[in-house]
Amino acid sequence: MLSWLAANIGTVLITLLLIAVVAVIVVKLHRDKKKGASSCGGNCAHCAMSGTCHRKQ
Repeated sequence: MLSWLAANIGTVLITLLLIAVVAVIVVKLHRDKKKGASSCGGNCAHCAMSGTCHRKQ
């Protein structure tokens, strides 16, 4: 097991780094969604999904 890890340490480290980056992105998107922030940045008047992504006030 140790020799396999030594032979593939670069791949393991890059994989762990990518998993961490994706986790940070998912957490940020979840927090923004809970705050009501929109990630689309566009005009909702012409959007078919405008009723589902923003709360009515």
